[in-house]
Amino acid sequence: MPRSKRSRPVSLTKTSKRATREHKSAYVQEVRDAIDNHNHVFLFSFENMRSNKFKDIRMHFRPTSMEDGPPTRIFLGKNKLMQIALGKTPEDEYSDNLRHISSKISESVGLLCTSRSKEEVVEYFNDLVEPDFARAGFVAPKDVYITNEMLSHHPVSMLEQQFRKQGLPVKIDNGKIVLLDGKTEHRLCKEGETLSPEKCKALSHFGIKLSEFRVQLVCHWSKNGEFTDLT
Repeated sequence: MPRSKRSRPVSLTKTSKRATREHKSAYVQEVRDAIDNHNHVFLFSFENMRSNKFKDIRMHFRPTSMEDGPPTRIFLGKNKLMQIALGKTPEDEYSDNLRHISSKISESVGLLCTSRSKEEVVEYFNDLVEPDFARAGFVAPKDVYITNEMLSHHPVSMLEQQFRKQGLPVKIDNGKIVLLDGKTEHRLCKEGETLSPEKCKALSHFGIKLSEFRVQLVCHWSKNGEFTDLT
């Protein structure tokens, strides 16, 4: 007796591939819809991405009145899909000169589709520079020292839990954390040093921000097809 259709194994791989294709197509269409609904498209690059920082950007561009037009859309990551949405050649670009934006998409970039004026967007991002904590792999721009006074603000429990694991030469003296060998300061990192995860954690504990969060506008496209390099 032949096996019923219900008993046949279903290939989850095929189903997954179809769902992935549909998801990719939907993302491309989202980008194109955003282009259709707004007057400007900006490509931006960023360093030291933090989700809370981009939340602030999204809040800034949230419409406050009908004059602001439709809500600004921001697309991060999925660079290849963004390039497909924009097009790479004169023949397949979604609208005139969008291929020029596509050609500049690489690494840590995003698209901002908005109906705010070009001048307002440029001014906002020019001013958007905030001190931030360094991440592993960041190169220290200067020497950083910690002192006994800085250590004294931390509970003794941090001696074993944090500071010794981070390689700091410390001990407990009269109920306080101090540097070893009677030292009054210790160089935590030096200029030009590539920071390890441990040193980044130590810098964070002392509230020392060596990095900067910034977003740089790379280029601009307007609905009339005008393209401008902003670097």
